Amino acid sequence: MRGCAVSEYNYGNEPVISRVRPDKKHPVRVTLLVMITFVAVAAIVAGAYVFNLANTFNSKTTTIETAFPSGDRPALEPTAEGSLNILLLGSDSRAHTDAPGEAGADSRSDTMMLMHIPADRDAIFVTSILRDTWTEIPGHGESKINSAIALGGIPLVVQTVETLFEAPVDHVAIIDFEGFKGLTDALGGVEVNNSSAFQSSGANGEYFAQGPVRLQGESALKFVRERYAFSDGDYQRVKNQQLFVKAVLSKVLSADTLTDPGKVANVVSKISPYVSVDENLDAAAVGGLAVSLRNVRSGDVQFATLPTLGVGTSADGQSIVVKDEAGIAQVVEALDKDSLESLPLFSGSPE
Repeated sequence: MRGCAVSEYNYGNEPVISRVRPDKKHPVRVTLLVMITFVAVAAIVAGAYVFNLANTFNSKTTTIETAFPSGDRPALEPTAEGSLNILLLGSDSRAHTDAPGEAGADSRSDTMMLMHIPADRDAIFVTSILRDTWTEIPGHGESKINSAIALGGIPLVVQTVETLFEAPVDHVAIIDFEGFKGLTDALGGVEVNNSSAFQSSGANGEYFAQGPVRLQGESALKFVRERYAFSDGDYQRVKNQQLFVKAVLSKVLSADTLTDPGKVANVVSKISPYVSVDENLDAAAVGGLAVSLRNVRSGDVQFATLPTLGVGTSADGQSIVVKDEAGIAQVVEALDKDSLESLPLFSGSPE
């Protein structure tokens, strides 16, 4: 008989036939069960993956115990509510032996960028500050901006930048250039469009042709470090650093990277030991920021250099970079209004 199973049970001398209907599972119910199981497993795996990434970041990065100055600091304008300013400092471990985040007599911040993230999280604006920019160092008079770290550590650097931009710095991150080697290796190299051919200095100098150049490992370090090969010195070096950062972001934000958990984990593992962050910029904060910026792509990251009037000489005979006060005033106003996208300054971002 179809539709039933037959079995015999002998109770005394009479055989009894029992019809047992087969278990019919509803197809929708089965599908839902499979989906729930899959989602649960995926959530566990993803949770473990995210936990491991967070643990790697928190355990391998260095915390800057005192990153911010005490006393009065600039307040965020109501028109800029929800925006963030992150101070990025690049240090070169060849130049001094102080640990990232520490200040010594010979310490200098070799690269300085203010990253502004608007409240709508639709873009990122990065303003580079030339290291020899002559500006007010609170409590020390005027000096080159990169001397602030030697005069008062990271808190004085933050205070100096806040004074310059008349805006609060929310977070601080310091990256040692040495970390670029592992970072580019983890990404499989990055490509930049080099605007000017040059030979890097030193016994092991490398030639970088004009046009597309692939950077990886030591080559990446030489590219971002070089300034002696250029007639305008730090101006071209800053442009090259912006090109490099743009290329790294483009590679990190690519589908090839974001869909490869192993590559993402490798990137975090390689760069974290060379990064120092303020105590509030932990994995949870970085993760939350990353989620809020999930729609940003490399083309949405805009670069500019703080307006200057060129090279000059200080009263005590130092070669300095002279600020363009009128141009900086426009940047300050745009920061107050959270409208940096309106500045022509950001129309020439590196390609």
